[in-house]
Amino acid sequence: MAIDIHWIRDNDSLGQHCAEWQHLPFIALDTEFMRVDTFYPIAGLIQIGDGERAFLIDPLTIDNWQPLAALLENPAVVKVLHACSEDLEVLLRLTGSLPAPLFDTQLAAAYLNLGFSMGYSRLVKEVLDLDLPKGETRSDWLQRPLSETQISYAAEDAQHLAEVYVQLRPRLSDDKYNWVLEDGAELVANLRREVDPYEVYREAKLAWKLSRQQLAVLREVCAWRELQARARDLPRNRVVREHALWPLAKTQPDNLVTLARIEDMHPRTVRQDGEFLLDLIKRASSLGPDQWPPAVPEPLPVEAAALVKRLRAIGQAEAERLNIAPELMLRKKTLEALLKSGYPEGPYQLPDSLRGWRRELMGQALLDCLADAGEPS
Repeated sequence: MAIDIHWIRDNDSLGQHCAEWQHLPFIALDTEFMRVDTFYPIAGLIQIGDGERAFLIDPLTIDNWQPLAALLENPAVVKVLHACSEDLEVLLRLTGSLPAPLFDTQLAAAYLNLGFSMGYSRLVKEVLDLDLPKGETRSDWLQRPLSETQISYAAEDAQHLAEVYVQLRPRLSDDKYNWVLEDGAELVANLRREVDPYEVYREAKLAWKLSRQQLAVLREVCAWRELQARARDLPRNRVVREHALWPLAKTQPDNLVTLARIEDMHPRTVRQDGEFLLDLIKRASSLGPDQWPPAVPEPLPVEAAALVKRLRAIGQAEAERLNIAPELMLRKKTLEALLKSGYPEGPYQLPDSLRGWRRELMGQALLDCLADAGEPS
């Protein structure tokens, strides 16, 4: 059946449609974008489905996004997306707003135990028994005019996403529906949380192997790289490659020749920013001990794997009881943060990342399990 496609190419038309969508119970939302040589995604198309029609919004001809921002923020209209972390970045960059409430159909599928991290085509096949044509994901969404194949692909996405929501929503209990929205709100909150450039070093590979003096250098180099990537709108690896960060902090070169010899140091970086980097390293390396960052905790030892397994079993048992995908229950990072709070002797503290229904249902059981593990047999 042919899809009813409507183009929105100017500010007035967008304003009028957004005013109408404000009265709907939900809208399905998707984006197409390009992000090859940039830090920020460049929007190529915004698609909205209302359950009956597909609307294609051209971001290259619209510059007033306030009506869409207001729609995204309207708590009475559920915004339906699929596996939406990158879509959220596009919307935030374009409109300055993020969707609330947010219903992610990939999460909903996991709460219904249809599968974890399901691709969109597979979900559409599972729920609607439709075979989608192979995607246009790699095509150029900034070209104009868009090809007929691109237009059809984009419109189908919005149309079928609305249909998937209509099918999934009644299958979710009130609890599970609220959990999907809760997880959606967490995705939004994480994106709103501006990453502090001076905390980025803590996530760098092998940071735990460095002394506190070396960490002071790593902190400055990572912060500079993060800020430059944003300012130049370039991928981080185009500023300084990831694998060059640790040896930079470890060896602290003081001339261009030794800088150029660093493993994975791109000649372009040496040419463009070499002198600045050397000066940055010199300044950071001369900081006094009172200005050094705290040591980065070591990874958990191999022996802790058995404990992680026992903790994960609590989540799996709960997942079976609730009939939801076990991967939804306890994230690996959360379990590691819990163990690092007191390993090996305890006492342990529940990490901030374990929140909401997961904390209520499993928090005490996790602490009890660790307390039992610490008691002599």
